[in-house]
Amino acid sequence: MASAIELEVGHRTVRISNPDRVYFPARGERKLDLVNYYLSVGDGIVRALFERPCMMHRFPSGVAGEKVHQKRVPNGAPPWLETVRIKFPRYNRTADELCVTELASVIWAVQMSTVEFHPWNSRRADTEKPDEWRIDLDPMPDCPFSRVRDVAHVVREVLDELGVAGYPKTSGGKGLHVYVRIEPRWGFADVRRAALAFAKEVERRAPDDVTTTWWRKDRDPAMLFVDYNQNARDHTIASAYSVRGNPEGTVSTPITWDEIDSVEPSDFTIETVPDRFARLGDLHSTIDDKAHSLETLLEWADRDKLEAPDGE
Repeated sequence: MASAIELEVGHRTVRISNPDRVYFPARGERKLDLVNYYLSVGDGIVRALFERPCMMHRFPSGVAGEKVHQKRVPNGAPPWLETVRIKFPRYNRTADELCVTELASVIWAVQMSTVEFHPWNSRRADTEKPDEWRIDLDPMPDCPFSRVRDVAHVVREVLDELGVAGYPKTSGGKGLHVYVRIEPRWGFADVRRAALAFAKEVERRAPDDVTTTWWRKDRDPAMLFVDYNQNARDHTIASAYSVRGNPEGTVSTPITWDEIDSVEPSDFTIETVPDRFARLGDLHSTIDDKAHSLETLLEWADRDKLEAPDGE
């Protein structure tokens, strides 16, 4: 059993310690298997994380052990690793967060026991102006996946009417995400208001399936919550191609709209996604081709006097 190996990733050398440590107990995948997974989807994971502040969800002893949410890149990181400084005014603190610009930085993070990558929806050019609007279809505990599918079709219908291209993916859990590139003209508060206006329209069209009720305790456990708050500052969700920290090593995987009715999120794992990626490539490869305006959604928010509540 090797204590460490060295890998050539692009023009970098990355040392991987404890490559045979089991990270995913369901099938016995090791740390090196996780490394090889991220190498296999390299273009996709770099595109998903590119130049975004990124929180690392680390599992030093594998996913059955402790989970560490790490914002700050630790001392001793290689000099080529890029970071972006984030300010947290509420605490009068800053953090130098990982800023992925090449695949080697992803593999370095995996060496540091990172399983999940949770990027901001803004980039380092202006971290206060998001360029990504995130639609999070978050099923409550008794919500069947068939309801998630039905609501996804409503989401697409509204996006089509807005003339907006949405890029769906599985969450790696029981939900779906849809990402939209937006013009980086608005701050987090406005993007969140726009997301709330969109969620309200989806709820209006599917009142028996969707809730936008803010407090979890007040939601029907069989409904689907359209979680607009994922667009708030410093809120992050797993990126496209991020592995999730569960025994099966499920993956938040880009899908086509035509797959919505047949997809089973549990089918996408570090075992299966590499072959899918080799066949289909990155289904989000065109996401940066066009950035959309939020003006119509903000007009809806003004019309309906919508203000997103603070905190939960």
